[in-house]
Amino acid sequence: MSHPHDKLPLILAVDDEASNLQLLRQILQSGYRLLFAKDGERALELARRERPELVLLDVMMPGMSGYDVCRQLKADPATCAIPVIFVTALGDPRDEVIGFDAGAVDYITKPVSPPIVRARVRTHLSLVHVDELKQSRLAIVQRLGLAAEYKDNETGLHVIRMSHYARLLGVAAGMDQDEADDLLHAAPMHDVGKIGIPDSILQKPGRLDAAEWTVMQTHATIGGDIIGEHAGGMLALARVIALTHHEKWDGSGYPKGLAGEAIPLAGRIVAIADVFDALTSARPYKEAWSVEAAVDFLLEQRGRHFDAALVELFLAQLPAVVAIKERWAEK
Repeated sequence: MSHPHDKLPLILAVDDEASNLQLLRQILQSGYRLLFAKDGERALELARRERPELVLLDVMMPGMSGYDVCRQLKADPATCAIPVIFVTALGDPRDEVIGFDAGAVDYITKPVSPPIVRARVRTHLSLVHVDELKQSRLAIVQRLGLAAEYKDNETGLHVIRMSHYARLLGVAAGMDQDEADDLLHAAPMHDVGKIGIPDSILQKPGRLDAAEWTVMQTHATIGGDIIGEHAGGMLALARVIALTHHEKWDGSGYPKGLAGEAIPLAGRIVAIADVFDALTSARPYKEAWSVEAAVDFLLEQRGRHFDAALVELFLAQLPAVVAIKERWAEK
């Protein structure tokens, strides 16, 4: 049976002065598991073997400096995500700049204040946990998007390509980096509602009849229901995309027959990205179109299926679009 102490965060403290390590022990031992190293080589060995959640690192040590240790930690894929806080007597702002350039997340000057050490450690461990939660949530979203594509006899590369097309177009349309990244991560969920469509319809080799097409169209609202309602953020955007990427500029799309700018920007962007990739990809029921033929289709459907202004922006990025297509080409 595991002991409660085993669940405490693990911190590596590095300092060539035993008295400084003893002080850090007194400050942190009640809430953390602690490892200690008195030189850079031992610190690197412990970091690689034990994978601490945080490193408290002195700068001025014999042999390898703290800056060098930090650089090596950040250069190693096994340890690059571990946050490093420098704890040092160097108080010049230029020293702090060097530390941050080496990859540290914070800088505490000696003599240390116990409340400040505890607060900084708590803050940076919280940021690590938030980032881990964000990465886990993102992985779940991406996998759910892939599940829908595999059910539809498509490959996971489709969602990768179309989401990168969408991000490219989002930036061209004026989104900032955070908005464009949310679009990149939300776009793979566009067809998640296909999970709820019977295989007899989804995988039918021929054309769907009217009744089957009515069922197929429900995948947009099913997708919205699967993702659920959220106050904001990437999942809220994913729901908007699932619900609106089959709407058409002229109002002839589904599920609500929205028209023009009543269709959210993300839905209009993903409509172009999704159709372009579908056209230029081979499917069991069709050959892949050439890029030129797909471009002609987008031009023909300006102001009908697609937002004409977004089509122009997309085509202005065509070299980058082709580069994405080639990078994630079907093997």
